[in-house]
Amino acid sequence: MSRVSHGPGQRRRFFRRGPWENAATALIGVGVFMLMQSFSLWLFGYSFAVILVGTIGFVIVSHFPEA
Repeated sequence: MSRVSHGPGQRRRFFRRGPWENAATALIGVGVFMLMQSFSLWLFGYSFAVILVGTIGFVIVSHFPEA
């Protein structure tokens, strides 16, 4: 039976800034698209919430280590 190690090195690799910043930026971009489209009122209604979650995520992720 092998044991999976979840040491600080693996956590540090998971919480790198680069990929999470890209995901938060993409989420903000999706929210802006939802805000500017004209074919779905449902998408427009949730656009502010998506932009807000992406912005808060970006602020949190900006405190992650770079490497």
